[in-house]
Amino acid sequence: MADPIQPSNAAIALASSALRAQQTRMRVIAENLANADSTAATPGGDPYRRHVPVFRPQNIKGAGEGVGLMRVAIDQTDFRTEYAPGHPAADAKGYVKLPNVDPLIEALDMREAQRAYEANLNVIETARVIDSSTLDIIKK
Repeated sequence: MADPIQPSNAAIALASSALRAQQTRMRVIAENLANADSTAATPGGDPYRRHVPVFRPQNIKGAGEGVGLMRVAIDQTDFRTEYAPGHPAADAKGYVKLPNVDPLIEALDMREAQRAYEANLNVIETARVIDSSTLDIIKK
């Protein structure tokens, strides 16, 4: 029978899965922000659609349930439109479709992901301090 994973190692493994999830989330948000003002390549075409990461519970052997990326979904909310008849992407009525990306929402999501990332870094640091303290006690 294999040795059970130590509690501090389990905490580190779970926090690491959350770090990877938040890193993915921040990458998707950055992509959304980079495309917030893009338009379609053809007149009347659809511009960039906002992407949203979808996570799922992920079993981490010996540690419990962490988090993993299931997929990156496409947000199907309506595009914004702007009247700009001279724009190359304008339709026959002179309207240009703009991405369904709201920079304010993306900024709030980025801040939330950043805080979650920092919290999980704190978990890892605390687990390391506990391990170090335990080794110090054993040495004495």
